[in-house]
Amino acid sequence: MLARVREDEVQLLLKQLFQDCKAQNLKVELRPRFFELSFNIMLRMISGKRYYGKDIDDEGKEFQILVKEMAELLGSGNLNDFIPLLKWIDFQGVEKRMVRLMKKMDGFLQKLLDDHRRNKSNKGNQQNNMNNLNLIDVMLDLQHKDPEFYTHETVKGAILAMLTAGSETSATTLEWAVSLLLNNPKTMKKLEAEIETHAGHGQLLNESEATKLKYLQTVITETLRLYPAAPLLLPHESSNDCKVCGYDIPKGTMLLVNAWTLQRDPDLWVDPAMFVPERFDLGDGSGGGDHVVYNMVPFGVGRRVCPGAALAKRVMVHALGALVQCFELDKIGNEEINMKEGLGLTMPKVEPLVVLCSPRQQMIKILSDM
Repeated sequence: MLARVREDEVQLLLKQLFQDCKAQNLKVELRPRFFELSFNIMLRMISGKRYYGKDIDDEGKEFQILVKEMAELLGSGNLNDFIPLLKWIDFQGVEKRMVRLMKKMDGFLQKLLDDHRRNKSNKGNQQNNMNNLNLIDVMLDLQHKDPEFYTHETVKGAILAMLTAGSETSATTLEWAVSLLLNNPKTMKKLEAEIETHAGHGQLLNESEATKLKYLQTVITETLRLYPAAPLLLPHESSNDCKVCGYDIPKGTMLLVNAWTLQRDPDLWVDPAMFVPERFDLGDGSGGGDHVVYNMVPFGVGRRVCPGAALAKRVMVHALGALVQCFELDKIGNEEINMKEGLGLTMPKVEPLVVLCSPRQQMIKILSDM
């Protein structure tokens, strides 16, 4: 239902890049561009508004500050977790910062809900409402039908979870994908050939077409294998006492799955450190088949699998495909892109990716008409 929003944001990314680099090769840092893309997609699908980019209002600027503070807290260590005695004095003031930030975020999200509820009551045209539908509208309808279950806390919690889990992860994966392609020019050429064969130069690749490009999908899949967006996945906890591989696991034990190690295990993968998208190409578009389902778990697996996996793949496949279709991307100099991993929940690159970007001649007219 919201494919138009995602396609619109991808076009805005391409348009901005074209305006910036149409006169000459431009050095572009891609991380903030990808973050703006993924965050605005999530925000528009949730609330119908953009909060990143040019001409944002004061509300958008306030939200950016809150997100920045939240990212800093999520990525910082907390000695109180390792030395319980320090919790009594809130060493370094981490807990106070968390409480203060979440009060601000809660107030912002509550204002968002109140504004939507007010606007919804003022709209008389039902068709108009359907054309501008977003997640908050859907959840407010559900709240009206079942207020005891869809409380304000539930709705705000769902919004916050989607924003934190669905934005930086996709942006980081796209940055790794472009880095891998630049270090593997044969793979880049093969991807360019697939896009040209199926999409041509007469029109911009859309989301539906991108999901049909098999090699493009394997490039994203192989990127997720080598550089999973959440290398330790999310913490799980045993709900009951159980026995696993002969070990007694008490109820309440925290489990951290090291997806990074699993997906690079030489007992499970041939040349595990190599970027080989073809390993997932079975010729049927399945992207790997059942034989890799437990060896390849960037989104988790089972009942607790990431509910946004399908959405993330569609966004990343479309964004990468459209970017490669419209622009020539090159390394700066002859040295390979530094692939060293940094610290953080989503494993960013130590060195942000900066590339030379120029529009493809055959796509200039389409980019000019956006």
